[in-house]
Amino acid sequence: MVSWFMRWYLARTGKKGLDLSKMPFVPEPALVPLRRNELDPVPELGERRVREPVSKLPLPFGMNVWLVTGHDAAKTVLSSTKDFSNDFANLVGQAGADVNHNPGGLGFADPPVHTRLRKLLTPEFTMRRLSRLTPGIQQIVQERLDAMAAAEGPVDLVQEFAMPIPSLVICELLGVPYEDRDDFQHLAEARFDLFGGAGASLGAISESLEYLRGVVRRQRESPGDGLLGMIIREHGDEVDDLELAGLADGVLTGGFETTASMLALGALVLLRDPDSFQLVHDDDEAVPGFVEELLRYLTVVQVAFPRFAREDVDVAGTTIAKGDMVVVSLSGADRDDSLGTDMERFDPRRPATSHLAFGYGVHRCIGAELARMELRAAYPALVRRFPEMHLRVAPEELTFRKVSIVYGVESLPVLLTKSVPTSQPVAT
Repeated sequence: MVSWFMRWYLARTGKKGLDLSKMPFVPEPALVPLRRNELDPVPELGERRVREPVSKLPLPFGMNVWLVTGHDAAKTVLSSTKDFSNDFANLVGQAGADVNHNPGGLGFADPPVHTRLRKLLTPEFTMRRLSRLTPGIQQIVQERLDAMAAAEGPVDLVQEFAMPIPSLVICELLGVPYEDRDDFQHLAEARFDLFGGAGASLGAISESLEYLRGVVRRQRESPGDGLLGMIIREHGDEVDDLELAGLADGVLTGGFETTASMLALGALVLLRDPDSFQLVHDDDEAVPGFVEELLRYLTVVQVAFPRFAREDVDVAGTTIAKGDMVVVSLSGADRDDSLGTDMERFDPRRPATSHLAFGYGVHRCIGAELARMELRAAYPALVRRFPEMHLRVAPEELTFRKVSIVYGVESLPVLLTKSVPTSQPVAT
């Protein structure tokens, strides 16, 4: 969805960067689900949730758009393919969208198309298949920590830790040859800059798609052990190169920026909260719970793919008319008091909640378990290697994305102070 919004806006404006806060045709109230005060959603979002878990969102172009902020209402919308459609065709003719803007992939597809595409990917994302990546993930994390330890002066955790880890893990997952990984990482980071509105060229998207088509062609000739090779071996001509490159692009889009944002923001939580820092440092058994609470609290993907009502439907006492668009605020729903007590507060010891950080229903993020593996490996390794790590700047000097679908911090400069190699096992 991030990629589609970017292409759509750039096509309409001819600009090279995406900054939703500078879109003059988007009323300020419509930006509420995309704004934050540092790590927290803006208060207006919580007030909407209490007052109206389903409320009208003012948008131009004559579209009727509803914002869902309540947890139960969010699950109702996200789980129902009978009442709601994700098909991109719903957008054609609205907001300047045409069929050529369709980004493809799972997010803008309904069953049975969605079902067919997801079945191609599902076998690779079972825990049995993902377990083969565990040694590679641990090695990637340790190599990044080694590089940080060798650096002189301050280190930016966004550039040196949060961004390289998921891009290299996706290389492992897709089966990108080792000699191509520097190029792949460069392309992934270029897209990350573009997502953040940093003014990078729109050509980064086309370049990465073309690169992935080349990877697919080589895998077609000699299938490897990664996701692409697996699909080619098991499905052959059932999926063409263009569709397979689109699926690989979806894995890159969905698995890189989101995990990178989580790694950076989660590291900031650790740096701000000595109790959490010590807990993750000392207790392997506490790491999974810490990660789950972090996923809920941060919910970096702030809104789900848009849904469209197939017929008039009632959600939490509000009638949504046929054809209306529904936007689910995942970050708002994950602060709902129905999930527990004091949900605006981060509590690393909180019992597990049914958070929506990965979405819900048939469109729930297929890479959820892979993301968990990366986070569970990276955080304890980081704090154990650098137990005296601290922010180089005052917290108020950090720059966060002002308005974004995937929330993040632009940079996270730290002083490592002391490098302490450890033989402690890494939790996964």
